[in-house]
Amino acid sequence: MKGSKIAYRPVGLVLGAVGGMIAGAAFKQTWKLIEGEGDAPDALDEDRPWKQILLAAAVQGAIFAVVKAAVERSGAQATRRVTGTWPA
Repeated sequence: MKGSKIAYRPVGLVLGAVGGMIAGAAFKQTWKLIEGEGDAPDALDEDRPWKQILLAAAVQGAIFAVVKAAVERSGAQATRRVTGTWPA
């Protein structure tokens, strides 16, 4: 296993946790803009219509995917700056 890949492993774990917190906060704010409510519906929320549940899931998935990609890419670039090689 490459040294840069080993060095990236703990960095990736920390970045993943931070990215999850950022994505969660971004989703909450986005949901407030979309529906004007504080809490997004859960799949098991029987009082919410299908449309609202599926919209929330799609928006949440998109936000998490974008944040994950941005965080992972930034972490890989930082690892390359430190080690001189790409971590993949």
